[in-house]
Order: sequence, then C-alpha cells, then structure tokens
Amino acid sequence: MRRNPVLGRCLFVIVAAAAAANALRAQTPVKTDADYLRKGYETYRSMLEASPYRQASWQYLGPKNISGRATDIAVADRPSGRRIYAAYATSGVWKTDDNGATWQSIFDQMPTTSIGDVAVSTSNPETLWVGTGEANIFRASMTGVGIFKSIDGGQTFTHMGLSDTQTIGRILVHPTDPDVVYVAASGHEWTDNENRGVFKTADGGKSWNKVFYKSPRTGAWDMVMDPANPEVLYVSMWQRVRRKWSDPRVEPGYTEGGVFKTTDGGRTWAEASAGLPAPEHRGRIGIDIARSNPKVLYAFVDNYEPGRPPQENEVDAYTRPIHEARIKAAEVYRTEDAGATWRKVSDSNEFMTRHSGTYGWVFGQIRVDPTDENTVFTMGLGLNVSKDGGKTFATFANSRTIHSDHHGLWIDPKNTQIIYSANDGGFYQSEDAGAAWRFAVSAGGSQFYNIALDPSSPAWAYGSIQDIGSRRGKVDLSQGRDKIPGVDWEDAPGGEGSHHAVDPKNPNIVYSHGFYGNFTRTDLSVPAPQRGRGGGGAQQPSATPPAPDGPRRSTSIR
Repeated sequence: MRRNPVLGRCLFVIVAAAAAANALRAQTPVKTDADYLRKGYETYRSMLEASPYRQASWQYLGPKNISGRATDIAVADRPSGRRIYAAYATSGVWKTDDNGATWQSIFDQMPTTSIGDVAVSTSNPETLWVGTGEANIFRASMTGVGIFKSIDGGQTFTHMGLSDTQTIGRILVHPTDPDVVYVAASGHEWTDNENRGVFKTADGGKSWNKVFYKSPRTGAWDMVMDPANPEVLYVSMWQRVRRKWSDPRVEPGYTEGGVFKTTDGGRTWAEASAGLPAPEHRGRIGIDIARSNPKVLYAFVDNYEPGRPPQENEVDAYTRPIHEARIKAAEVYRTEDAGATWRKVSDSNEFMTRHSGTYGWVFGQIRVDPTDENTVFTMGLGLNVSKDGGKTFATFANSRTIHSDHHGLWIDPKNTQIIYSANDGGFYQSEDAGAAWRFAVSAGGSQFYNIALDPSSPAWAYGSIQDIGSRRGKVDLSQGRDKIPGVDWEDAPGGEGSHHAVDPKNPNIVYSHGFYGNFTRTDLSVPAPQRGRGGGGAQQPSATPPAPDGPRRSTSIR
C-alpha cells in the first residue's frame, strides 16, 4: 500500500498556507482564529489547483517500521463488516475494512490532521464525526479547526463548525437519533477562550448550542452517556492553561474543575463531585460508565494534593531533580449511585504514584469492561487493569510488549477478548484479551520534530520522532526520482526532539542537539559498542573501550 508522506506534506502545507495567509492579510485584518486559518487553507487549495506543478506527487520515504501517536479509536459495525477508524495526533484518520491487514488514510487533505476524538453513529454507521485538535496538550500538540462530518464512511467530509474550540476531547452521538451530537471542547491550549465547554446539536451539526460552560479557562475533557437513558450525561471539567515555561498545573485560585451531570439532555446541569478531591487539587479527570450497571461510574483523577516526599536522587521525566513532595497523582474513584457520591477505591502506593510519571495531564483516560462493572482499565505510561472494582491495579496482560504512553482504548461489547489500543506508538489490536498484539505499522505517520539531509550519495535523511528518538533512512534514487521507495529507518545520533547537522565534507560526522541542552558529536565510522544479548541468549562482551587518545564514536560537547 502506498501512502502520502506526512512529514513532506506538512512542510509543503506550512509553506503554502503561509503564502495563502499573506494573500488574505492584504484583504482582511489579521486574525489568529481557526476560521481565518481554515480559509487560508482553502486559498492554498485554490492556488494548488492553478499551479503548473499540481500533478507533482509526494513520495513516501518512511519510516516503514514506525508509526506515530494515536489518540482515539472508533468502530463502525456495518452490514458489510467491521470498519475500524484510528485517529492520530498529527496524521489524521485512518481506516481498515479487513481487521487491520491494510489501512487507508482518509483525512490527509484537510486543513488540519491533528485529531482529538472520532465517533461513529450507531444508528447510522456510515456517519463519522471527527473532532480536530489533540486534547492531550503536549508541547508538540497541534491545534484543530473544529468538527467535521462524513455521511459516506469517510469518503468525503464537511466542516460543521466549532472552529475556534482548537481542541476536542470527546464526541457522543445519540444512540437512536444521529442528528443529536454532544461535543466536549477543551479549548485553547496556551490561552483563555470562550469556545470551550459542552456543545450540542440537534440538527446534525447545522447549528450548535453551548449547553454547559464555566469560564474561559475551564474546558470539558471527558464525557459519557447513560446507555439506558441518553438524556443523562456526565462531563469532567478541567481548569487549566499551559504556560510557556511549564507543564499545565493546578494554579492558586482554581476551583472550577470536577464532574457535572445533566438528566435532561443538557438543558440543566448539576455538580456531581461529592467525594472527589477538593476543587483546588483537581487536575484532569477521565470518566467512564459501567454499561452493565449504569449507576456505577469511575473517575480517574490527577490529584495535585501533596503526597510523599521525594526519594533520594529522584528525578522527573526530564531528569530534573525533584525537590518538592510528589503529588498524590493517579487516583481512581467510584460511584454506585449515579454520581451522587464518590469514594476513592484505588490504593495509595508507589504503583499509582508512578502510574502517569510526572505528567498525568497527558493521560486521564479510563475504561470499564462493558460486561463487568468491576473490571477497569486505566491509561498512563502503561496499560493497567483492576479486576476488583478499582482497588488494585497491575499491568494488563502482555501490554508491556506494545508501546507505552496510552491515550485510548476500545473494548468490544460483544466479545471483550477483542481490545484496540491507541498509544504513542500507534494503533494495536488484540483478539485474546491482550495475550498477543498486532501493530498497525502501515497506519498513521511518525511525528517528526525536524528533518536534515546529509551530502552523501545516496543521501541519508535524519529526523527526531516523538517518543521514538532519532532515526535515519536512505533516500534511494537508483530507480529514478519518481520511484523512490519507502524504507525502514534505523537508529541515529540524538534523541527525541533533537536537531541534526551533518558535516558537509564528511557525512560520518553528525552533530545532534536536544531540547534539554545535550550536544553531541558522533563519528559513524567508529563501531558502536556491542550491547545486549545475542540470538542464543549468551552474554555478549562489551566492545573494548577506546584508548584515551583513540577514536570515540560519540563525544559530548559542553
């Protein structure tokens, strides 16, 4: 299967959109809202159609062995068979009609390819809703331009508004009326804005009403619907803004986060947070409802209440020393009376403290087994499960064999052995309750931070990839410039978020510089030290270290 290169396309679109924006700027006052940017993209499309190079096509160089961060999953069980949709942080929406054997990109020619959530109408499985703008608010997250709708299974899409929400955390479609849709909009990542909260349409997206709202800094993040009564919904609200110098935090004076409930389809709402941590400690909250017993819900709370003191030499995810008390962080709460009262059920132990590292604001997802109210999954650095109603958690089955940093999970309500996972590595599926997993390596696209080429022939392309590190792939022109094959990419100097520069006279010399100040010179002509175990399990001897004045493969530059 041939696919478009996400990186190349993004670079081209950025340049073209900038040109289009300049053209618009001469006609209208400068704006930064999403409608302005979306119109700029439409101008770019018009320019492309008029270009003498419009027939030129991008060629996919790879990596063929790496995918990218997936954010959500939706399933359409159609008369002709199951279709799976996988949404990605920067590479749009992909679909498979053959249980993951092949994948097709369906959202790459759009104003944005950053996806927050996808949802299928159960009463009309050809209707697909796509909420743009990843809601996990990484520094590398891209903003969206609202919500799109397809009524033909993803062949075509129509923009249906909510342009300036920028991030969308959840979409819920009424089970019997496909025109009724609810959207949990989390809002701008870096600034305050009023286009956040819960929005509802009753006419298939032609018009929207903001049915629940707190303030310009408090967005809606997760939302569930009572399977027995679609007029009953629960939403989690989170008050936050991302500062330029720090990850999002609960700041002094924050009191608006929590869980809220409506019993009349969004006309009125009441707080349903009794028993959760105090408002000033509530970070991101994920919620889910037990379909087997809708009075039971679970809340996965990132609790900012101070917890244990730091351990000796303890560091955070960025290797910075931790001097203050760790927050209590990942906690699971349960209600058995439809949100009237909550009680903490998870243990306060090291497993939960480290559940989400030091960045629980990235995760915040929880799922309840659709047939068992006491089997609960939480997503953090790992994929975890509790089989005793949230009291104790452990790593789920063989999920250590798949990529870490989990953002989405779908459990088949008719066969709970079938599980689909969305994480920083991409999309994975299991048909035996996690004993074995299949990776959708041909879906999605690696999230590149930057790219560089060396002067060799054939050239090597270098890049750093989100949560993967630095890789390089060969640009093989031997079959002609119009037949460049995609290839697997191999390890390269540097790490995640590194910039690369290659010596123009000696392509073996590669300089890499990371986000956190590490600066390295690598000589690829010097063999790398042998590490790990051989195929037979015998311990491999380490390479003889170079003499003090001998050649070194890597040298740190201070």
